[in-house]
Amino acid sequence: MIRITEIFHSIQGESSHAGRLCVFVRLTGCNLRCRWCDSEYTFTGGEKLSLDDVLARVNAYGTKLVEITGGEPLAQPEAFDLIHRLLDDGYEVLIETSGSIDITPVDRRAKLILDIKCPGSGEVAKNRWANLDDLRDHDELKFVIADRADYEWARDLIAERDLSRWTVLFSPVWGELDLKPLAEWMLADRVPARLQTQLHKHIWGADVHGV
Repeated sequence: MIRITEIFHSIQGESSHAGRLCVFVRLTGCNLRCRWCDSEYTFTGGEKLSLDDVLARVNAYGTKLVEITGGEPLAQPEAFDLIHRLLDDGYEVLIETSGSIDITPVDRRAKLILDIKCPGSGEVAKNRWANLDDLRDHDELKFVIADRADYEWARDLIAERDLSRWTVLFSPVWGELDLKPLAEWMLADRVPARLQTQLHKHIWGADVHGV
């Protein structure tokens, strides 16, 4: 059994996969409390489902791209089995993870979008740096940036740890940092990163669940 907050069909709003049709499986629970979190409703509650039930709900949408998200999806050990079964069934699987939990048990066919926590999140101490040693070429790194200090921290970290080996995403905190200044900082510094916005929020609004 696995605890699920929601399963829904939508447009992928982030990462290099933005704009694609996607089924989202949002797991319940998170071990972090980022200051700007937009999914606090996933921290508690949810519905316990068997993996067979989850797979049946996903299959009903008829879309082969699936994202496992949360909360923090890897906080539930059953998530690793779910990922494996989805991949065996022919799905392309994305995993949105905070990077605070060991990623080595994740099926290597899945595509990780690993969120490196900037100081502005309040959870920078929870970054599990050893995870960088287990990333695959198809994985991606995301920085959610609240201000200039976060930007400079992320910019310098990319250089120090040679993170440009992967697709690196810079995402401004919704409602706190506009796209324009972040874009201008990136241009001025020639940062090897990809600016992204949360496309789903532009379409449906910032506070709508299940989209």
